[in-house]
Amino acid sequence: MTPNLQIALRNVGRIDPTSIREYTHRGGYDALKQVLQTPSEKVIATIIQSGLRGRGGAGFSTGLKKQFTSDATCTLLECMRYIVCNADEGEPGTFKDRIIMEGDPHLLIEGMAIAAYAVGAEKGYIYIRGEYHQSIDTVRNALAQAYARGLLGNNILNSGFALDIEIKSGAGSYLCGEELTLLESLEGKRGYPRIKPPFPAESGLFGMPTLINNVETLAHLPAIIINGAQWYQHLGTETSPGTKIFSISGDVNRPGYVETPMGISLRELIYDVAGGIKYGGTFKAALLGGAAGTFVPESFLDVSMDFDTLKEKEAVLGSGAVIVVSQTQSIPMLLDSILRFFAHESCGKCVPCRVGTQQLVVLMAQLKEAGSRTPECIDALIWQSELMAKTALCPLGQSPVLPIKSAVRYFRDELAATLNSPAGCRL
Repeated sequence: MTPNLQIALRNVGRIDPTSIREYTHRGGYDALKQVLQTPSEKVIATIIQSGLRGRGGAGFSTGLKKQFTSDATCTLLECMRYIVCNADEGEPGTFKDRIIMEGDPHLLIEGMAIAAYAVGAEKGYIYIRGEYHQSIDTVRNALAQAYARGLLGNNILNSGFALDIEIKSGAGSYLCGEELTLLESLEGKRGYPRIKPPFPAESGLFGMPTLINNVETLAHLPAIIINGAQWYQHLGTETSPGTKIFSISGDVNRPGYVETPMGISLRELIYDVAGGIKYGGTFKAALLGGAAGTFVPESFLDVSMDFDTLKEKEAVLGSGAVIVVSQTQSIPMLLDSILRFFAHESCGKCVPCRVGTQQLVVLMAQLKEAGSRTPECIDALIWQSELMAKTALCPLGQSPVLPIKSAVRYFRDELAATLNSPAGCRL
């Protein structure tokens, strides 16, 4: 399979991202014009039929998410619906949303306007990772141009539909990439996770029905509107239609990004797109989905890269991050780095995560020490991470089980390299 079809990246590198004129010359905002003359329920039906699934990592039906938000009733006397774009791209190894925002910001704005119209939202926020200074500047410039053209604001294109969008800059918290924590931050509170249910579609920003979509997800909407649901269904795989942006890094000759139909193999991504293992090395593993992802071995090289195929094999596609590991790298050292990352980013609100992430770091330190790597340490890592997955409040505390169990499943011998010590693991 070759990456010969682009949806989210179709304009990147082909237009000046600071020019709305160049965007409109390539058909930009035609989808929004079409949507404004279409009943909102028909717009939602088209998105549902397309089979588009969220590109932020969860892979939930984008159309159903919109349907739930549109159907939600307000419990307060005053009702207002919101749309929020999650651009807090903090997952290690992921940089796809930055490429869209900096290379084609109007595509994001158009997609966001289409989604807002579908659910009846009149106020929108783009929550951008604070370190993405260029993304913030580029999107801010595009918003100003859209307002000047009457594509945002009151009575957009004389349709009677109104939408205001503003940027909210993140403050460096990995946890704010989780949608409920993001909402807390948007409301001016500390980035602590919320208990769910209720879900954002029912009670989101300021207690109102709220649609939250990822940058890449929103970037697919204009093409679906213009080309139709059936066109989109025929791309990718049967259950994961469309294209996906993969962020490829690690031990490859050409790290970078590529958009390709869902279903491309890991081998094609590494050897055809990224030019193979650098320094003529040998493939050892890949970490799919970033820190909150799974290690996969050589046997996965020809597996279809889509949501369901990977799930069947107890792996995840996640955000599309592919961190390639050669034979020169140490799986225990990589796992240790991941666990320290989670411990650093834990907000401390719930005990299972606050204490559990620190315990995992201690266990990993004992595992790394010469002469103390015992099967008990490995079993303790699994037990602790499984307990956290069942009891932690938010996805951060629930995530360490993924890299831990996958590393143990495929690289247990490397983790248990020294088994000659009577010492056990102690917390």
